[in-house]
Order: sequence, then C-alpha cells, then structure tokens
Amino acid sequence: MRLWTGQALWVLDVGVGPEATSPFNPAWIEGAQRVFITHDHIDHIGGAAHAVTAGLPIHCTAQTARALPPGSNVVALPENGRSVIDGVRVTTGRNGHALGGVWLHFDLGDGLFFSGDWSEESTWFAFDPPPRAKTALIDSSYHLDDIAQSQRILALDQMLLAHQDRQILFPVPPSGRAGELALHLMRHGAVSLDDSCRRAVDRALHSGSLSSAAQLLAPLLDRGFDPDARFLLCDTPNADAGMAAQLVRDWHDDGRLGRQAMVLFTGHMTAHARVIAAEGGQFLRWNVHPPLSDQIAMVRRLDAHRYAPLFCSQPEDYLLEPRFQADLVLNERCLL
Repeated sequence: MRLWTGQALWVLDVGVGPEATSPFNPAWIEGAQRVFITHDHIDHIGGAAHAVTAGLPIHCTAQTARALPPGSNVVALPENGRSVIDGVRVTTGRNGHALGGVWLHFDLGDGLFFSGDWSEESTWFAFDPPPRAKTALIDSSYHLDDIAQSQRILALDQMLLAHQDRQILFPVPPSGRAGELALHLMRHGAVSLDDSCRRAVDRALHSGSLSSAAQLLAPLLDRGFDPDARFLLCDTPNADAGMAAQLVRDWHDDGRLGRQAMVLFTGHMTAHARVIAAEGGQFLRWNVHPPLSDQIAMVRRLDAHRYAPLFCSQPEDYLLEPRFQADLVLNERCLL
C-alpha cells in the first residue's frame, strides 16, 4: 500500500512472495519518505532491504525490528498505543496473528484502517479492537471462506486420530502459529520444536501478552530438537528451507515420506509445498486470518463507509456479498 498523507508518501508493508515468482519491486518505494511494517512474515517484511538501502525510516514494533536487515533505521511503534508522525496520529494495536504484529490506524480522511494480517480467533496472540475508520483496508486472505477455527480444530483432531501410526511434520512460521499449534498438539502426543520455533516461542512466553495456558509450553523450551517425536514443528512454513526442508529431504531419501511420515501444511501453500504434499502430505487450514464473518464484523465495528479486501486474487467476488453494509473499493487508487 502507498499512502499519500497530503504532505508525504508512506509505504505500508514491503513483502515478497509468498511465491518465488513474486519479488519486491523497488519502484514501489520511489519517492517514499517512510515505511511501516505490520509484522515479520516474509510477505510483509521480505523487501525491507530495499527500504534500508534507500535510507528510509522503518516504523515497526521492537519485536518486528528483530527481523530487519542490519543498518535499518528503526522508529519503534508501540504494540498498543498512539504515535504522532509528521503531525499524523497513528494508532497501533496487536493483530492476533504474529508475535509483535500490529494493525495500523491513521487519523486521515475520517480514519484509515490498514489491518495487515489479523485474526480474532487466536488463543495464543492478543487482539486489540481498533478505533472507527471510514475507510478499511482489510485482510481477506481467506476470501469468502467462512469456516470458523473451532471447525478447523475438529477436522485436525479427526485427521490425527486417523493417522496415529504416522510421524507428522508441521512446517510453520516460528513467530506465527508455531506456539498455538504446539499447545494444541500436546494433547495428542509428543511435540518437538526446532531451534527457530523454540526461540520464537521463548520470546513469546516472555512478552507478557499471551494467555496463561501458553506457559504449558515452557518445558518444551528446555529440550533440544527431537526428530523422533510424533509431532515436529519446524521453520519454514512451505518447507523450502530450514529444518522443515531438511526433514522432507531425509524422509524422501529413506523412503518414509508418505508412508511412516507425512507433512501437514496449515497455511498458504506455494508451488514448492504443493509438490511435497502430492508426494507425502496434506493440507488442513489452521485459521490465522479472518473468516468472512470476522471480515464483515470488522467493517461494521469500524463503522466503515467503504472497504477494500486485500490479499485475495478475486476481490470482485465481494460484489456478491451484501452484508458488509459498506461500499466495495476495487480501484487501484482510493481518495480518503
């Protein structure tokens, strides 16, 4: 997103991918004075090196800043609070999606809300309701899908019972669903976290913003990675690097993939992940974005007069959904 404040150009998120064919275009930050990053997942932060090279200030939370390249000019945002930047009041709140992740509200044009990625179903991450905004740019990654997390969990539990004889790898973003998934899987068998996930969960437990149940994961942090545990939670989310990629290679080479061991993808699958799933895996979504009902509720809560569905390939389908009670914006440009 490129936001013209009336005096300056600000860029909201600088992601790449998640497909390898979707790089960051440096032209997007030409003429920009500031960059805002909502959270540290690659499709929101992966192009940050270009902002660093351009010498732009990068506004994000301290937690998100940990994932920035060396030399970043970081301007810290509170996870829940207000800042005044070049005379514009910017409100941030925890987005329920990632450690240190926030949504952004700009006091421009009767209020502009940019959700970044968000979820209100997490029992792991907190979500802070935003102030009202006449214009809402909302996470619509799940498009018109309206399946609640409770149903997703039921489907997962049924699958685990049906495959009790298999070891299962869950490729995950460490700062995202890793902790919440681990907490749930502990009810079904031994769980082991790779080093990346263990470090992220440790930071989350010390952040002070998680539910009390999260402390049940503390014993896992004192153990090294056990590749023989029934459930393995490993970086990266598409098993194209990190421990997840190594395990897939090992299982493929020794003939276990798709037999004694399987890969369960729970988020967006790239072409690489789809190849793995075809050989020895499965997809079962674990909600980390809002289903349709939550999208509708957000637009109504904001009292938004117009909204733009983000991160979906066919936003025009929202023309068929009248319950938003707001005007749908499909234009490349929108005046506040």
